[in-house]
Amino acid sequence: MTHVRPAFQPKEMRSPRPSPRRLALLGATGSIGRQVCDLVERHPDRFALHAVIAGTDASDAGRAARAIAEAVSDPDVDLVVVAAAGAAALAPTLSALDAGKDIALATKEVLVMAGELVRQRMRRHGSQIFPIDSEHSAIWQCLWGEKEAAVRRLILTGSGGPFLRRPLETLESVTIAEALAHPRWKMGPKITIDSATMMNKGLEVIEAHFLFDVPYSAIDVIVHPQSVVHSMVEFVDGSVKAQLGIPDMHLPIAIALGFPERLDGVTTAPDLAALGQLSFEALDAIRYPAVALAREAGERGGTAPAVLNAANEEAVALFLKGQRRFVEIVPSVRQAVESAAPDEELTLDTVIAADRWARAQVRTTSGGTSRVRSELPA
Repeated sequence: MTHVRPAFQPKEMRSPRPSPRRLALLGATGSIGRQVCDLVERHPDRFALHAVIAGTDASDAGRAARAIAEAVSDPDVDLVVVAAAGAAALAPTLSALDAGKDIALATKEVLVMAGELVRQRMRRHGSQIFPIDSEHSAIWQCLWGEKEAAVRRLILTGSGGPFLRRPLETLESVTIAEALAHPRWKMGPKITIDSATMMNKGLEVIEAHFLFDVPYSAIDVIVHPQSVVHSMVEFVDGSVKAQLGIPDMHLPIAIALGFPERLDGVTTAPDLAALGQLSFEALDAIRYPAVALAREAGERGGTAPAVLNAANEEAVALFLKGQRRFVEIVPSVRQAVESAAPDEELTLDTVIAADRWARAQVRTTSGGTSRVRSELPA
């Protein structure tokens, strides 16, 4: 395993100032960004917003992109918080890493699209990534103080989304409102749809591979409807360590911003007696084919994960516009992945080219099951 992940013995924050820690926040108006702002407001002695960047498309060329690059590489910034949605977060993240900044990362697409590129920049400049995703934050916490050789596998948990018990034959009629009705978490629309298809778990498998430098064969996904156990680590001696918490993103955000210290009173602890029981079940590969598809793309490497990510973003966007049915999301992503000729040489240019190709490919296949095969069993 390499030294470029925040897994086993992460360094402490390198800020020369004891407090407050100065943050550059990319994606201030989204769900994560608003919760970052809330934590900063609640802990003014610990954090200060040095630069705040809003908007939905940080990848645009020109003056805006240059301003963003300058903000995330500002010498006075101690930590860059990347919470912008989707692929738009990649270029600013690379700019921050090139400036030697540590990153608190909420945008899983950055590592999915260009994990190798990100790791190269981290090695070159000595930066670190602190995960904000609740699942990866949980794994990170479980690995604190552990030795690399002691880890057998990582176990990502997922609630199963709103359609865990819904009969498969009825998924053809899923509405946008139904897909956005997550039973546990309150999130933005894109990640909520990803939770319904469980593509989010597939993307998290790829993200975990790059964050913790663990082979895909040692990363599993199980369904945990209560969303209290956020993920687990199994060790070679047979023990399993889990991180528990209520479904509230304030906690993993606070862990990433405050590391190596924990903030007091971030949220309430789960009432285990009131919960009564915590249940786990195997992932249903027929109901959730997106997980295996993402794993396949990750194992192919090169630009295949970038194709997967872009195709999924485009398919979800079309669904949210009413131009794609729910059951067409994953099949159209699969079609793009299988049609692509992934470039094994990973550069920012090849990643961007793969992203653009995949989006165009998905748009040409939209509009009906006759052109996009269904993932449901016959």
